[in-house]
Amino acid sequence: MVVGFEKAVSATKSVVTSVKKAPTTLSSDRVINFARGDPTMYESYWRQMGEKCTVVIPGHNLMSYFSNGGHFCWFLMPELDRAIRRLHCVVGNAVVDDDRYIVVGNGSTQLFQAVLYALSSSYDPDTEPLSVVAAAPFYSSYPEETEFLRSGLYKWAGDAYSFDKDGAYIEVVTSPNNPDGAIREAVVNRDGGKLIHDLAYYWPQYTPITGKADNDIMLFTFSKATGHAGSRIGWAIVKDIAVATKMVKFMELSSIGVSKESQLRAAKILEVISDDCQNSAPDKEENFFEYGQRLMSDRWEKLREVVKRNGVFSLPKYPQDYCNFIGKYTDPSPAFAWLKSKDGLNCDNLLRELKIVTRGGTNFGVDSNYTRISMLSPDEEFNLLLERLSAIQGTIINGNN
Repeated sequence: MVVGFEKAVSATKSVVTSVKKAPTTLSSDRVINFARGDPTMYESYWRQMGEKCTVVIPGHNLMSYFSNGGHFCWFLMPELDRAIRRLHCVVGNAVVDDDRYIVVGNGSTQLFQAVLYALSSSYDPDTEPLSVVAAAPFYSSYPEETEFLRSGLYKWAGDAYSFDKDGAYIEVVTSPNNPDGAIREAVVNRDGGKLIHDLAYYWPQYTPITGKADNDIMLFTFSKATGHAGSRIGWAIVKDIAVATKMVKFMELSSIGVSKESQLRAAKILEVISDDCQNSAPDKEENFFEYGQRLMSDRWEKLREVVKRNGVFSLPKYPQDYCNFIGKYTDPSPAFAWLKSKDGLNCDNLLRELKIVTRGGTNFGVDSNYTRISMLSPDEEFNLLLERLSAIQGTIINGNN
């Protein structure tokens, strides 16, 4: 049972009476959840890889806290460090020269907390907390993650577009953006600001790779790069060793490092991807990113067709660009669909009437006529989503057909 589902549906009855639904023979009456960004659609690809990604760890291995006692990030496995740098070089989406420092974390969520601590801890503790902002629509978890520890060092200050406070601040730039897939740059651009670039979706299956990102602090996550969310691996690429060292201190105190087993699994999978991408054999099969780009492109084409037919919703349009990795012009295929109801209806509640759970626009700092739908679900669920959206034929506003 989805928490609050019946309450949400009940509250929506008066609004959804303006929507006309076509007769349908839906294959299931169950609730389908598209509010989460759980990337399970990649499971079929990894299943066909068989034993190529298998890692065997004897019981006596990996018993120490330390992976590399002489390294500033003492819990980072050298194998993962090398695999991360190699993959970024192969894809061409981030600068990973020797003067860039990699910090591994338990997903990018923990790294985000670590960066906030690192950037704010050098400011005078007697002053008010450092403001943290992001341009709306922003990732819905940023406010909660920023406020969760109730730190006196920083606080959530909302939409970067409306931020007008003087002094130091931190701006989070997510590009491609979650939820709307837009390519983003900093908004505030004032003295005293520090930037965190969340590049979780800057991979070829989601967007054209137009160049190597070279920002001061860049966050990536294993979950969105390859689909392995359960391993809980993320990494930061940092220019300033002082910032990187403070991040490591946060990790040390919050979790005493990161699982070595997860790191070795991630390293193995990243190496397999790099090997496949660099395979020049004439009979080679499509690599992971080619597979992902094809699948995402196909899903977006189907979703756009359904949305076009029902006339109730609209989707953003993205400019085509040349992808250096693919070697041709490609269309962006974001990990989330940013759906808007054309007539001002509460989009999230409207979809809950069809037993489709999404994440409404107010969670992202915008109006309720927007909602976010994950594009990363298994085929069965995605096809059921299309079937249910197709059941909406059009709208009747104020009783008019």
